[in-house]
Amino acid sequence: MRERNVEQNLVEFLTKTLDDLKAQDILAIDVKGKSSITDTMILATGTSSRHVASTAERLITEAKQAGFEVFGDEGKAVADWIVVDFGKAMVHLLQSDSREMYQLEKLWA
Repeated sequence: MRERNVEQNLVEFLTKTLDDLKAQDILAIDVKGKSSITDTMILATGTSSRHVASTAERLITEAKQAGFEVFGDEGKAVADWIVVDFGKAMVHLLQSDSREMYQLEKLWA
């Protein structure tokens, strides 16, 4: 039960923080049983490469300050699609063109 509460708190923290950072179209998808690497995929759209990159940086900083562990991130160099690994949750920050092209919602939903 405690592990579920930690996961729920993490997902709530991440989605609220993304909203505070002006990310758009935030969607949390339960992928338990579909993915072996995480339990929740969180998708969010940024308005530009700068917005995607700065949102990822601030999300990482605020999560660490709140006591959540960050296991890694990928994609900062291009900032078209950045993935941040929080263990029980993975955040995918994408520019709108990339989100439209990859359609991760359809893949994981």
